[in-house]
Amino acid sequence: MPEYLSPGVYVEEVDRGPKPIEGVGTAMAVFIGFTEKAQITERINGENMTRDLFNKPQLVTNWSQYAERFGGFVDGAYLPQAVYGYFLNGGSRCYVLSVRTIPRAQAGLLNSEGVAQLVVQAKQAGYDGARLRVKIETATPPAADGNGTFNITVERERKSGGFKTEEVVRGAALTEVVAEDGSKKVAVAYVNNKRPELIELLVADVAAPLAKVQPRDQQQSLSIDTKQLTPATVSDFQGAVLERTGIESLEAIDDITMVVVPDLVSTLPGQSLDLNTVKAVQTGIIAHCERLGDRVAILDTPPNLNPQQAKQWRMDVTGFDSSYAAMYYPWIEVSDPVTNQPAYIPSSGHIAGIWARNDNTRGVHKAPANEVVRGATGLAYNTTKGEQDTLNPIGVNCTRAFPGMGIRVWGARTLSSNPSWRYINVRRLFNFVEKSIERGTQWVVFEPNEPRLWAKVRRDVNAFLSNVWRDGALFGLNPSDAFYVKCDEELNPPASRDLGRLVIEIGLAPVKPAEFVIFRISQWQPGAE
Repeated sequence: MPEYLSPGVYVEEVDRGPKPIEGVGTAMAVFIGFTEKAQITERINGENMTRDLFNKPQLVTNWSQYAERFGGFVDGAYLPQAVYGYFLNGGSRCYVLSVRTIPRAQAGLLNSEGVAQLVVQAKQAGYDGARLRVKIETATPPAADGNGTFNITVERERKSGGFKTEEVVRGAALTEVVAEDGSKKVAVAYVNNKRPELIELLVADVAAPLAKVQPRDQQQSLSIDTKQLTPATVSDFQGAVLERTGIESLEAIDDITMVVVPDLVSTLPGQSLDLNTVKAVQTGIIAHCERLGDRVAILDTPPNLNPQQAKQWRMDVTGFDSSYAAMYYPWIEVSDPVTNQPAYIPSSGHIAGIWARNDNTRGVHKAPANEVVRGATGLAYNTTKGEQDTLNPIGVNCTRAFPGMGIRVWGARTLSSNPSWRYINVRRLFNFVEKSIERGTQWVVFEPNEPRLWAKVRRDVNAFLSNVWRDGALFGLNPSDAFYVKCDEELNPPASRDLGRLVIEIGLAPVKPAEFVIFRISQWQPGAE
């Protein structure tokens, strides 16, 4: 209480009103996997500064921002396609955690002295660039001042064997340019500025005369450092808590609600998919979601599975039993911007976007199913109703194609064997309610634990749940049918209060999706008994 020691008029602000509980966000995904790069260049104090983003979760709010920080589509990585599909399907923001960067294939071009002072590099990052071969042929020999021209032929290795010429650039030359700081550097000039579309030439900052830098006639195949071709391991994804890397770095970000790891099921050239690694990492992701209790994992099945194999993967190989995870089958077909050809990719990124779209248009209580998968042009396997009959009961959500309806998500189950937590929307609704109440009642901590406090807590929680009920998330014609809030002396006896505890009991009646719609039709004759 304030002190009144001298005569005067005193004005006091008294907090008597309710403290509204605001609903937390539900549409925040995190993508973990492989990217083209993991850095951003920023202008600081007039200078360009490069900041490393590797193994550090970064918030991005659109595809352009992602491309600026992590590069574009990459052959050998599914994460860029997943993020693109997320925004395409309704996602508005997400975190990206790059655990590996996919470099560009390159090769050194030898000069007249056999030293590689020019580097030819594929413009497109990823392993497709390693199929390129570059031929250099002298067009005009170097003059005394070192100037000369050469032709560049770029060939691509065919999958059936042999090479095919992709482009020819004639009249390339080395020229000396003066930088802003007055230093002289070597650059590549092209006739009519016609630059190669598949490769670029990089010149080392050397002081050698142009005649010595000039490439000699040669043929070089592009390649990627074999040290960067090692298969991903469990530790790459799992990371460490103390170093804040991998999945463990996400524990400090409390607004994440979906965890997506599309590159877990990717393979590098010449490698086979390690199913033990897939199972181990997915197990770790589920454990992470269960431990924090506010996010759900969206899992992909391995590629090239038929329904029987998908069932075996779910039941015999993984055996997951958790309401904090959902599994989707099969992979979807999209147009691959890298090759301009159809490609099959995991659907988890597109599914996360559908969850976000569903949350924003209908609410977290609506099952994220019977929704069109934007960007999908086909499916890796066209599942029939009979085949889905074997997958749906075990929690494998199928994506199916329907005539005149497009490609739609046709399942909304978790991987839990507990009927109470069978549906994704129920799990996520409880996550939403729990997190909202937790954040909205922080003011209660250290308040005097007595009946007036109990009444305030009941008032605020009742007001919040009434809004949830009005949004259609709880079952019942009246609030009393949909939920109850109890906080009284029965729950908080003296022994419990002496331990510093305040116990509030809440019961919810969540709405369940109409998964099976049954019309009973029979012949009927009016007036007949």
